[in-house]
Amino acid sequence: MPIYEIECTCGNKQEVYLKVDQEPSRCPKCGHQMKKMISATTFILRGRGWANDGYGLYNTKKVKGKQNAK
Repeated sequence: MPIYEIECTCGNKQEVYLKVDQEPSRCPKCGHQMKKMISATTFILRGRGWANDGYGLYNTKKVKGKQNAK
């Protein structure tokens, strides 16, 4: 089960284990329904991967033609 950050309108924040399809519980302080937050990630693309070769920007014929022209 993934860890989710959840927040209430009263400002209470928690990290909890939830199933992907499971709704967060109610706030222990005020009783309102809590909502999942979008958390910051540490995902970084490095090296000579798809970010440098234009993957997804062109169809394959244009990319191959562009590489052959070098």
